[in-house]
Amino acid sequence: MVLTQSLFAQKVFRIKSDNLETKVPILVQKPENYESTKSYPLVFTLHGYSENYEQWNKTTDLKKLATDYQMILVCPEGFVNYYLNSPNLENFYYEDFFFQELIPKIEKKYSIEKKNIFITGLSMGGYGALSLFIKHSDFFNAAASTSGALEFDYENFKEISLKFFESERMTKDLEITLGNPKENDWKKFSISSLIESNRDFTKGFFIDCGLDDPLLSNTLKIKDLALSKKLPIRFSVQPGEHNIEYWRKSIEYHFIYFKQHLKQNKKPVANNDNRCTTQ
Repeated sequence: MVLTQSLFAQKVFRIKSDNLETKVPILVQKPENYESTKSYPLVFTLHGYSENYEQWNKTTDLKKLATDYQMILVCPEGFVNYYLNSPNLENFYYEDFFFQELIPKIEKKYSIEKKNIFITGLSMGGYGALSLFIKHSDFFNAAASTSGALEFDYENFKEISLKFFESERMTKDLEITLGNPKENDWKKFSISSLIESNRDFTKGFFIDCGLDDPLLSNTLKIKDLALSKKLPIRFSVQPGEHNIEYWRKSIEYHFIYFKQHLKQNKKPVANNDNRCTTQ
């Protein structure tokens, strides 16, 4: 069942999910001049830890991005579980929700260019974007991450949690999702481990982070690993912290990157014997 709420070119859907056993809000932003007879590239935008599906709408001008780049933007609720199928919770299978429930609903309601589906995220969402992209690279065209929490390092996350929340809530929530770190190997979920274990993964992606961000080491590690494997990545490190001021500057670079990677429709051309072919 899908409930909807409209506001101009923006809608909020609530999907009753069997994989998550809850109603999941999804914000969809169409271009201002959206035409139902036209197909559009699709961009999933994933929010950060302690935030929700409205974070991107509060962080940047979604309508302007959708209109300027002629793309449909989808901002799903991701909770605090890193967009994973939890190995520790009985009823939290986010990856399954994403592909089995969310995508079919979006593709049914909108005309999507299926070869131009992108995914990006900030902080925890940066992890989710690259995780889903690496594991399902045939589905996506390209991906991006800004200030990504890409490596499941217990001590690093504990330090960050104490800095931002004055508690260990980040590591405690991860422990609920992944299990006790002393008994379960969190590192196998890290982006570096996913790249190493998916040996057929050859696609590029965009990653960036602020110079004063406590998660900078995560981005630099993935950058070095990707370059060592000759993956065609693009990366950016510039002044900034782990905050909305940095993301307001960094996010549009993701859309520039996606625009540069758009796959064009093949157009018919005439050959010498007057029959049509494609290019």
